[in-house]
Amino acid sequence: MSKNHLLKSHQEKLNNRYLLLIEQAYNLRQTDHALSDDSEFKAMKVLHKINKIKFLSREQSQSIS
Repeated sequence: MSKNHLLKSHQEKLNNRYLLLIEQAYNLRQTDHALSDDSEFKAMKVLHKINKIKFLSREQSQSIS
């Protein structure tokens, strides 16, 4: 498996995790602020990882060209 394919599959998993965390934070906003904030914080960390992967995949595609 190529590195680009591995990065894409990992990015898809992280995107799904991010969406679940954001939805959870939204649903908890009215009932439990602490859990909502915790879920949002985790989502921000996942988003940071997604952005790193985007950068790496962009860098890798430029080095091939």
